[in-house]
Amino acid sequence: MQHLYQSAGWVLITLGALSVLSGVLAFFPVFSCKFWFTGWSVWIACPIWNGVLAITTGILLLLAHKEWTQRYLWEASFTSVILSTMGCALHFTVALVSALLGPYCFYSLSGIAGINYLGYAVAFPFPYAKFPSVCVDPPHYEEYHLTLQAVDLCLSSAMLCVSLTAFITLSARLIQNGHVSGQKNGR
Repeated sequence: MQHLYQSAGWVLITLGALSVLSGVLAFFPVFSCKFWFTGWSVWIACPIWNGVLAITTGILLLLAHKEWTQRYLWEASFTSVILSTMGCALHFTVALVSALLGPYCFYSLSGIAGINYLGYAVAFPFPYAKFPSVCVDPPHYEEYHLTLQAVDLCLSSAMLCVSLTAFITLSARLIQNGHVSGQKNGR
């Protein structure tokens, strides 16, 4: 049981760093520096903030595992695990909706040109197979967007599982002992 918190901490730090990287990559569509496609939106902010929260939770779990007698570390870990669990569910929902709306790009449909999410111009959910190259600029943005959202869906699911595992074990300890503070070697 002791190594569960250490493993969960390292996994959350790793997955959180990947989530932050995914959010940062969403700023630059297909690695271009066309700043008119960048904007601070929930599709970009959610992976970054959820990744930072997962990293914080992982660090707190590692510190609590290292310092078993420090009650405040266990309480901070428990609170952070609860927040991380809620953030992962939100992250999953945002990634799913973003994948269904389609990418934010310059598109042209039957003489109509615009810059917006394609889900507002084409039928919802966005038909990736029917319109393989609707985004005029940047090119291949549909594939890039769909790949990023698929990565976000996988990352948020994995972080949710790890956070739930830590939450369940800490909750069981709280119910059994009346506190979340750990005891090393059964003492």
